[in-house]
Amino acid sequence: MNYKETAVSILKWIGGKENVSHLEHCSTRLRFTLKDDSLVDVEKLEKVEGVIGVRQNVQCQVIIGNDVVEVYDEMKALLGELPADDSQKRKQKIGSVILDFIISIFQPLVPAIAGGGVLKSLLLLASVTGLMSDQSQSYQILNLIGGAPLYFLPILVAMTTANKLKVNQLVAVSAVGALILPDMSTMLAGGANFLGFDVTNIAYASQVFPAILTVLFYAQIEKLFTRYSPKPIRIFFVPMMSLLITVPIALLILGPLGYNVGTVFSTVIVWLYTHFGWVATGVLAAVLPFMVVTGMHKAMIPYAVSSMSEIGAELLYLPASLAHNIAESGACFAVSIKTKDQKLRSTAISAGISALFGITEPALYGVTILNKRVLYSVMFASLVGGGFAGIMAIKGFALVGPGLASITMFVDKANSMNLIWAFVTLGISFIVGFLSVLFIYKDEVALEKADGMEVVSESDTEQLISPVSGKVISLSEVKDDVFSSGLIGEGLAIIPEDNCLVAPESGEVTMVFETKHALGLKTNNGAEILFHIGLNTVQLGGEGFETFVKVGDKVVKGQKLITFDLAKIKSAGLDPTVVCVVTNKEAYHMQLLHHLERVTNQTNVLSIAPLR
Repeated sequence: MNYKETAVSILKWIGGKENVSHLEHCSTRLRFTLKDDSLVDVEKLEKVEGVIGVRQNVQCQVIIGNDVVEVYDEMKALLGELPADDSQKRKQKIGSVILDFIISIFQPLVPAIAGGGVLKSLLLLASVTGLMSDQSQSYQILNLIGGAPLYFLPILVAMTTANKLKVNQLVAVSAVGALILPDMSTMLAGGANFLGFDVTNIAYASQVFPAILTVLFYAQIEKLFTRYSPKPIRIFFVPMMSLLITVPIALLILGPLGYNVGTVFSTVIVWLYTHFGWVATGVLAAVLPFMVVTGMHKAMIPYAVSSMSEIGAELLYLPASLAHNIAESGACFAVSIKTKDQKLRSTAISAGISALFGITEPALYGVTILNKRVLYSVMFASLVGGGFAGIMAIKGFALVGPGLASITMFVDKANSMNLIWAFVTLGISFIVGFLSVLFIYKDEVALEKADGMEVVSESDTEQLISPVSGKVISLSEVKDDVFSSGLIGEGLAIIPEDNCLVAPESGEVTMVFETKHALGLKTNNGAEILFHIGLNTVQLGGEGFETFVKVGDKVVKGQKLITFDLAKIKSAGLDPTVVCVVTNKEAYHMQLLHHLERVTNQTNVLSIAPLR
């Protein structure tokens, strides 16, 4: 992959440099905060080399996979210093604004917290196994290194919050840093007051919410004094006044408020876990595929960070993630065994290895969400594994994607069985995910027995050409539950690149819908095929459509049936996807010959064989 070309193409299809107000990345995705989401061309983005998929909610997420860091570096070079987005404030729901703010603050913290947490877990393992004494100075120094990110969490939070609010990072860090000064801590412990007001004794090291509230307040003070202070003295006057006002307010009001918010937050989570522990863990594990696909799992990060800082462990999200990650791995390896599609097999093996080590996006986007049976298997295995983890009350001690390489994150010096139960959860999730897929997965590409019936003969099998040129997708990807669920029939869909629907096989026209956007065809071997041009295109009332056949006409393979105005469909805000389904599916077995590939109306895309 040419990382620079990939970055250039991505930037082009998200609306250019001028449309980007913020950029960050996680383990597999570039995450853009954009000024105008409507400028994103998802279809073109998904065709860029190196792009696995695109998801849009609060942020525009471009899934890259293992090369995300290299593409991110090229993207940063293209973007340079991002301009402030003061002229174009997007109208967003308050929930979206808050979620974007939270993700922007907590997402950058994960690498530091994860690195320190894994180091501490490895040290614990070395201590438990006798490889290193926890009384040695070497152990204690390494342990302090591992604990540094959590201890200085207020400083890290101050940096990310100031970056998000676009205020002076160093002054913001100084304001929060004042709360954790050793002399300040000593003074607070001995009882302190400021201008006659008692100052609450709180150990602010490792605290999250006091730092966020402090920087939020500081940002307003900085803007206020920047606006009204004389320019010749602004360089020292604004920081001085900001610190002078912010730190006392933080000590008297914001710090205690933030501390209590964090305490209540953790208390609620612990209460829920205590009363609904294994059920909560199992259910969370089961719904994680949907959360990861939509990016909503990032909303769990503030809770996990807070839990780590408050009680030194995490009881819910990490055990659930372990079950889900490994269930994805087991499912992918089972798919690689059952499928006859060489491309899918290669994808499944690679995705299975990634999921085994805690990275699930390749498995989700490349395998799981493309097949309902695999998705159901992963959810079931995650539920079983997560439920077991909850029953055994497994705790995580490092905020990193749980997997085989990071399994030491479950080392607990006070409970040696914690790591053992984590390994058992790993085994259960993998085996259940593997066996579930092995038994219920049906390969779309393999021509095999279906529903206890056999193909009559290969000579009766018909090869259907694509009814329109474009990109083939599976029905499960169609954004209409009626089609994606298989309720109407089984077949495929095409994202069209031209405006002509042709007969994929010789037969007789059985139906032409009055608004011309749908047509029925019965092939020579009796398969009844429904073509539907676009989703909800009935709203156009036939405008932009022209038919060239009528009911009862005999047509030959490749004959023009309908033309349609692709631009008109898109300008109306409608999805132009062309759906092709066999409605009498119980009598036929379908073999999808292409997936996520470009085809023309000379390409064979679907094999239909009668069953007996």
